[in-house]
Amino acid sequence: MSARVGLLDYGSGNLHSAARAFANAGADVVVTADLGELRRRDALVVPGVGAFAACMRGLRAAGGVDLIREWVDLGRPLFGICVGHQVLFDGGTEHGERADGVGLFAGTVEPLAARRLPHMGWNTVDAPEGSRLFAGIEAERFYFVHSYAALSAPAGALAATTRHEDTTFIAAVERGAVASTQFHPEKSGAAGARLIANWISTISDRV
Repeated sequence: MSARVGLLDYGSGNLHSAARAFANAGADVVVTADLGELRRRDALVVPGVGAFAACMRGLRAAGGVDLIREWVDLGRPLFGICVGHQVLFDGGTEHGERADGVGLFAGTVEPLAARRLPHMGWNTVDAPEGSRLFAGIEAERFYFVHSYAALSAPAGALAATTRHEDTTFIAAVERGAVASTQFHPEKSGAAGARLIANWISTISDRV
């Protein structure tokens, strides 16, 4: 039986591109803002593009913050992408102002200290030993487009890192049933498809 994956539609993210990628990896995918429908799914995907504060406003308005916290408290599989990864941290700083995040991971998302922004392109990541997310793709490249990132790994997490100019930042996090990536797996070709398939393969362990 295919894993039933729900993509949270809160007005942010390349939903249909992500939905295709998860479906191509073997999941039964629905894109919806209906929290009841999402709760009937096996796993939740939180996408996101744009500004941290704007995404948090959209999440709150959609009931997404409470849903995410409830989901994780129950030990259910969750995957965050790009700003959907960033909002899982305590907060984000943009233009000198801090916005609160969902608070699953300790730490603040900060501007990258770089001459060339946004950071846009392909990077190899330093995958942690024991990662299920990067199994078989430890040396592959993934597609990034962002100007902000978390710079330190959350406690108790497996964290993959990469660099832009002189700054090392968190490229992906795995902790318990939660996984998230700063890069876009749905735009990362065969490596991204394998990463999504790796995550989907973990869902049956938790449902």
